[in-house]
Amino acid sequence: MRRVSKNKPKHESNVIAVNRKSRHDYFIEETVEAGLVLEGWEVKSLRAGRVSLAEGYVVMRRGEAWLIGGNIQPLSSASTHVACDPVRTRKLLLHAKEIARLTGAADREGYTLVPLKMHWRRGRAKLDIGLAKGKKNYDKRETQKQQDWKRQKERLLKHRV
Repeated sequence: MRRVSKNKPKHESNVIAVNRKSRHDYFIEETVEAGLVLEGWEVKSLRAGRVSLAEGYVVMRRGEAWLIGGNIQPLSSASTHVACDPVRTRKLLLHAKEIARLTGAADREGYTLVPLKMHWRRGRAKLDIGLAKGKKNYDKRETQKQQDWKRQKERLLKHRV
């Protein structure tokens, strides 16, 4: 007799949102996972997938990390007694050593901190932050050429077999 698993199916993803623009505009040198301080309505909106990280960025102020510009749209069924601000500044939860390291790294010329991906881990929302250096236009074209060649090579190998 075969046992039926009560766990969730394996094909479900824990990814809430991905900032695809960040990989196009920046060289990502290092990634760090951070927790988020959220309100109740924000968690419900995250579960519904109503989030955008495209215009977001991370800043360090007074020894704390903050997500600015991350857009979480409130659900229409959100509580009426709470004022919902979709683009409010949200605090990120990091260890003191990580904050110190990222602050020093982001202060270098040409580096910034960008949100890469938001996902669930053990029922809590997490944000992957990338230490990034901006790409020039010729770097973006070179990356596009490499991706096109990789895609074309995959096609050729698939048809050859």
